[in-house]
Amino acid sequence: MHDPQFDPHAAPGAYAYPLLIKQLLHTPLAHAPDQEIVYRGEIRHSYRTFAERVARLANALDALGAKHGSTIAMMDWDSHRYLECYFAVPMMGAVLQSVNARLSQDEILYTLNHAGAEILILHTDFVPLIDAIKTRLETVRAFVWIDDRGGAIAEHGIAFACEYEAMLAAAQPVREFADFDENTRATTFYTTGTTGKPKGVYFSHRQLVLHTISGMAALASPASGQRLHRGDVYMPLTPMFHVHAWGMPYIATMLGVKQVYPGRYVPQRIVRLIEEEGVTFSHCVGTILHMLLTCPDAEAVDLRRWKVVIGGGALTEGLARAALGRGIDVFSGYGMSESGPLLSLAQLPPDADTLDLDEQVRLRCATGRAIPLVDLRVVDGAMREAPRDGRTCGEIVVRAPWLTQGYLRNREASAQLWDGGALHTQDIGHVDAAGYLRITDRAKDVIKSGGEWVSSLEVESLISQLPGVAEVAVIGVPDEKWGERPLALVVKKPDCATPVTEEVIARYLRGIAETGRISRYAVPRDVCFVDEISKTSVGKIDKKTLRTLFGVPRTAGV
Repeated sequence: MHDPQFDPHAAPGAYAYPLLIKQLLHTPLAHAPDQEIVYRGEIRHSYRTFAERVARLANALDALGAKHGSTIAMMDWDSHRYLECYFAVPMMGAVLQSVNARLSQDEILYTLNHAGAEILILHTDFVPLIDAIKTRLETVRAFVWIDDRGGAIAEHGIAFACEYEAMLAAAQPVREFADFDENTRATTFYTTGTTGKPKGVYFSHRQLVLHTISGMAALASPASGQRLHRGDVYMPLTPMFHVHAWGMPYIATMLGVKQVYPGRYVPQRIVRLIEEEGVTFSHCVGTILHMLLTCPDAEAVDLRRWKVVIGGGALTEGLARAALGRGIDVFSGYGMSESGPLLSLAQLPPDADTLDLDEQVRLRCATGRAIPLVDLRVVDGAMREAPRDGRTCGEIVVRAPWLTQGYLRNREASAQLWDGGALHTQDIGHVDAAGYLRITDRAKDVIKSGGEWVSSLEVESLISQLPGVAEVAVIGVPDEKWGERPLALVVKKPDCATPVTEEVIARYLRGIAETGRISRYAVPRDVCFVDEISKTSVGKIDKKTLRTLFGVPRTAGV
């Protein structure tokens, strides 16, 4: 491993330690080999068994013809099997493609062909989807079947090479994972919510290891609260196909904490696992937390030990107050598919106990402060940095050692992403003197009304605090006089003692506008009460679809 041209004084036998994903397993196997990894409360493995299963999986994939550089695709619910793929596939020098099973058939077909997937590991629930496109798959030559219920492979229309558990049982439980270049590609997946076809982002071993170390340092640093430590019980509520479940399974594994994987997201099951397995740390989009808080099964469950990071969209003050009311230590995290994803966390300062509730909520709902090794700036169109005054807005650009270096086989989009030598987030925000970032909008979601910029996120957060509001989204719609005006789409809380109406919302926002917190142009002209708000495949509010559905000004109640 030693190359004397870089250090002529080093000993000939010195080991140049490569930052490979396999190195993340040293600590848990040394510190917590008997700790549990749990699937749906039904299957339990120790970390020691986990390491054996990782070796078995890599050996079995070898037998199926996987080689260094092969792409192996995974379609499963959040499971111990997915965690095994997070490690085994990159550790053998192959590339893990985590397939977004919530995309359309044609989009899934495109991502599998574009990534060049050779082996597809497939849960039974997704068999009909793949069966419909199997004749158009260009590179997949072997299918591995997963099923939680058991059954015969012959029942399905796909010619499976083997069944996952039988495949592992037949493979050797030991393997010496070789060293290789730490810049080798480890994972790839495809972004959603963009125009045109999904874009492939990719990450190397070095990037994922550095992301793990930096994220672990950030989460362990607070004096109390908003932390992840070795006494926690971790359960992801962000799909494992999406940005490595925010990279958190790698962090949890390196820490050696108990991990709980819920499978398909069923509110009653999630609540039961929180209670029975003692879950203390999770992360999700706001819509998932809202779903759980309104689940009848959660009403009698003590949630006071639960810490939850909200990302993939703004944490509204209404949702934050509802969570805090249940004793949940809720706070924001920020990142994007291209950033691997962690960039900032909204952790409270050490003197937080001296702050009043309103200020604590404000800080928890901020986008947060940059985690270690992240160079985060707000800039104008000429890439000049904006003053850190908590007011001056601009685009957020970043540099960090784990950002994707481009889009897979898409030079034009890659050049736009890295224009000027920093990764462009297309998020608009400002930073205050304490380093807290606050996103005011996506560049494409900012509303310009009466010559002033209106933050749809700020208006959403305010409306969310009204007692009768369950969910809210604000979009801009055309207006002949003002160019654009905000339109509020509101889902009412059922059987709320304080019903919400258009006049209640307008009166409330006009009062806030009089204080100067928001512009008078930020008060929506119209409010539409809807049964549901469109979401993307990863649970974010889908404003692109909402703008299509409500692009013409409407009157209340339409």
